[in-house]
Amino acid sequence: MDLKPLITLLAIVNPLAIVPFFIHYTSGFNAAQRRRTVQVAAFSAFCVIAACALVGLQILDFFNISLQSFQVGGGMLLLISAMNMLNAQPAEAKPHTHELEQGAEKAAAGSSIAVVPLTIPLLTGPAAMSTVVIYADRAQSIWQHLALVGYGVVVGAATALCFALAEPIERVLGKTGINVMTRLMGLILAALAVEVMADGLSKLFPVLAARS
Repeated sequence: MDLKPLITLLAIVNPLAIVPFFIHYTSGFNAAQRRRTVQVAAFSAFCVIAACALVGLQILDFFNISLQSFQVGGGMLLLISAMNMLNAQPAEAKPHTHELEQGAEKAAAGSSIAVVPLTIPLLTGPAAMSTVVIYADRAQSIWQHLALVGYGVVVGAATALCFALAEPIERVLGKTGINVMTRLMGLILAALAVEVMADGLSKLFPVLAARS
């Protein structure tokens, strides 16, 4: 079984890096509300990954986008995410936005923040979606497609575990520990991003593959 898609997804989603956001967003919640937020966020992360694995390629066909072009674009997104993580930011963080403040406002208003912004875009944004679609194209059987869906279950479970243990994790690792783990995952993700881009470019421009 190829575990590279799972490793890549875990590096991108990296729920540990979102733990401080989760704590901030749910600071005014009681135990039941926080537990519900954990469940919805984990299930939403699974749904996003499963949908991309099962119908992502059909969506590309509908818009007449070649997978090679999608690989190069997706690889660039992965590289940007890796750069964010190397700076100890969540993979899907966007500069010059106010996701943290907006999420806090939603929590204060009593709205659910489990789907937006926790799941989308902080956990499963464009980089995670494009990664699943790329690996879905490489799947050669229904079992490999189902394996991708299964990886979504693992990612959802990891998300639920990290969020459920958010406060103990923050106490044990501290801000420094979370930043170190985020940077390590970012380094792994940067290498995977280069590999995805190189594969797409070699298919778009066969002369590059011939010279290598």
